[in-house]
Amino acid sequence: MSEASIARVLIDSPLPQLDRLFDYAVPEELRQTARAGVRVKVPLKTLGRVVEGWIVEITDTVGFAGKLSELDSVISPFPVLAPEVWTLARAVADRAAGTAADVLRLGIPKRHARAEKSLPDANESPYSPSGAPQPVSYFDAGAISTLLSESKRAAMAAPTGVVEVAPGRWVGRWAQTMAELAARTLAGGQTAILATPDYRDQEQLEAAVAALVPADRTLRLDARQSDQRRYGNFLRAHDGTPYVIIGNRSAVYAPAAHLGLIVLWDDGDPLYSEHLTPYVHTRDAALLRQEKQGCSLVFLSHSRSTEVQRLVELGWLGAVSPGGIRPPKVIPTANQESQDRLAAMARIPSSAWKAARAGLDEGPVLVQVARPGYAPRLACADCSQTARCTTCAGPLAQRSASSTPSCVWCGALAAKWRCRECDGTRLRMVGSGSARTADELGRAFPGFRVIIADGDHPVTTVSAEPSLVIATRGAEPVADGGYRAVLLLDGAGMLARESLRVAEDCLRWWSNAIALAADGAPAVVVGAGGALATSLVTWRQEDFARAELADRRELRFPPAVRVATLTGRVALVAEAIEKLPVDPIDVLGPVDLPDGIVRTIIRFDYKAGPAVAEQLKALVVAATTVSRGSRKPGTPRANQPAPGLRVHLDDLEPFVDL
Repeated sequence: MSEASIARVLIDSPLPQLDRLFDYAVPEELRQTARAGVRVKVPLKTLGRVVEGWIVEITDTVGFAGKLSELDSVISPFPVLAPEVWTLARAVADRAAGTAADVLRLGIPKRHARAEKSLPDANESPYSPSGAPQPVSYFDAGAISTLLSESKRAAMAAPTGVVEVAPGRWVGRWAQTMAELAARTLAGGQTAILATPDYRDQEQLEAAVAALVPADRTLRLDARQSDQRRYGNFLRAHDGTPYVIIGNRSAVYAPAAHLGLIVLWDDGDPLYSEHLTPYVHTRDAALLRQEKQGCSLVFLSHSRSTEVQRLVELGWLGAVSPGGIRPPKVIPTANQESQDRLAAMARIPSSAWKAARAGLDEGPVLVQVARPGYAPRLACADCSQTARCTTCAGPLAQRSASSTPSCVWCGALAAKWRCRECDGTRLRMVGSGSARTADELGRAFPGFRVIIADGDHPVTTVSAEPSLVIATRGAEPVADGGYRAVLLLDGAGMLARESLRVAEDCLRWWSNAIALAADGAPAVVVGAGGALATSLVTWRQEDFARAELADRRELRFPPAVRVATLTGRVALVAEAIEKLPVDPIDVLGPVDLPDGIVRTIIRFDYKAGPAVAEQLKALVVAATTVSRGSRKPGTPRANQPAPGLRVHLDDLEPFVDL
């Protein structure tokens, strides 16, 4: 072999036994285009056909004694797999007992030939901001300089309130903080990656960044873009120019050789949990990338997650708090809904009623409710049992006062519904969704505009004109100048959900809504008391996170320990548990699932994580190999793993709905 004529290729396949590098000879005609990072096609005898993959390395050494197969073709001459992304993908996959190819598919968009043809020339000129970088508002300048210059890791409490970043464009102060951190990083000649959980937050962040960073130094990477725009921005990120990269959970995998900063906004949001194998949370991927590249890392939030609290207590993250802003004025209430006629009509206690009425004299008032629709749940008027769909047994709901009840699961209409328990035919509404609350408050506050903001009615901003904004949790729009009052209804109903994270989630939902209030405006919390109410009144959510984490440690629940769910046939799951190299280990289950499948949960300490992941990966490979070898004659080969042992590390789903 001549010098540098061997390509080490990662096969793009979910099969765990293919999760390694394969050596291929580079034919003479491909020497100019077969570079590290490009996507190629290669023959694979295991599958009996040509498959796609990425060249990880071009070398002149080989560990195979026989004759090497040659690369079939180079799909595109553009390198799409950056060295730092390959290192991250390998680390993420190893931690989660998954495959690197599955990780790379999360971060590398599909190829778009037109985007390659229209790619602009790389901008190699350094970014020179007008004037010296200013200290980040609301935070000690020295602490911020140390954070950015010494590659520190921090849990940062976000400042509350809203700010006008451009004429008529208001965003949360948290977005301004992220933008200022990114601008300082960019001024130092390094890239900043900023991640948000959903498009509402991302739009605020983009507006804040646009006020500080030139448009040609900002890249957006998310699934809402067209394929051409997303792939084009992804290729631009490879050109060596420092950028501010904005996106959702996959943004943490963006190429950035000179990475200076990663910021995650509101890491407790469940949208950061990846639903595709190997199911790695964005927070864990960000921690691994910071460790590999030595950049600064910030978890910014109004309410600290227990995962971040654990890292703070370990000393892995430093705690940074804002200054110069008064904490919100939070008023918890007891159940006072029936104290007067109007309060009973509006489903709010008198104190909340008064706050709303006073707020409407000045501007918009936010009312947060638990669920969308008119009646989130319907019940039999005779026996009070939940009304179920006659097709799939899903719960029935009503979207408006005049609409026909329909199934939440399958959407089937229930025009001629009959109760399975008592044979009754009359329905009654249980609870109030956003539409019903809007009707009630519209009657209670006549003459004011009522705006509904939920999944069916997306609203991201509202004007400073007096109005009632009825929003579901997480769908609250930003008001110009901030809300003049915030009412958080349905607290008792939100807390009634059986979940390990219910209190933590409620505190996060409520904190984010309260933070949208104008400085000094009241926020009334209905149905919450005890430690949750105290944390909101004092605006010390970290106290609640500390107590919550202490309770999890006593119960050995995540994040105090790591967990993994093992799903498969009884024999496979039992064998996997027997071979785990951890002693002692907590085993919960098995729980029977359909088709003879069982699920078992194991709990183990963090220090045992690498050994557990390695062993589980080996067991998955063995189970997959056996399953493929036992296929029936004549069954076509497929580039998919056969049923075997399914492993999900750090799986919180069994703890979400207990």
